[in-house]
Amino acid sequence: MDIAHDIGEARRSAPESSGGTVTAITPSVKREGRFDVQVNGTLVATLTLDAVERLRLQVGAPFTDPIATAVEREVQAQRTMDRALNMLAFRARSIRELRRGLVKKGEPEDQVDAAIERLVSAGLLNDEDYARGYVRAKVAGPGFSRRRLRGELYRRGVARDVADQAINEVFESEETDEAAIIERVAVKKARSLEKLDPDTRRRRLYAFLARRGYELDDIRQIMTKVLAVEDRG
Repeated sequence: MDIAHDIGEARRSAPESSGGTVTAITPSVKREGRFDVQVNGTLVATLTLDAVERLRLQVGAPFTDPIATAVEREVQAQRTMDRALNMLAFRARSIRELRRGLVKKGEPEDQVDAAIERLVSAGLLNDEDYARGYVRAKVAGPGFSRRRLRGELYRRGVARDVADQAINEVFESEETDEAAIIERVAVKKARSLEKLDPDTRRRRLYAFLARRGYELDDIRQIMTKVLAVEDRG
């Protein structure tokens, strides 16, 4: 459907009194970069300049029912886009994760799909970039294993091949060694448990490393090494 064409036709054929007249289009004092559209002196919508131009809104033009419907759709689209941008500003998300979040908040699915398409086209939403950023953060911080990283990315809606590629790229480009990661986090955790009795310390250290996705043999090996050093210290 060509909304602009329909609006143009409606303006040429509809009497001015059918839905009022656009009486003002002014910069919004509440929303920077947006414009308040008034009809018969009453605020009916706050739109982007792009929307104002695309809908061919201008002072003195009739505000017919087709135009009102198009403006209402535009307001809904902007609300969904604004919510999507706010969610991405709060933290990075995968495409599927953002879609689930928007739908859960009650945004119409067609508007969600349109917003996501625009974000992807603008380069603001990209699963490959998201996956690489997630891997870097979780390796440098909590020290997740490859297996834990793969599971977390899949749970967030990242395709398995995209997740695997991101993990391999980060580990190779930054010369990351999983053995070094598990040793780093194990040493740090063991130090925080040093005041506990040996059995409790061993049990909690094991659970900590298991939650990060490391294999049983790797956990046993590093625990033997780390706890031996702690005991000698």
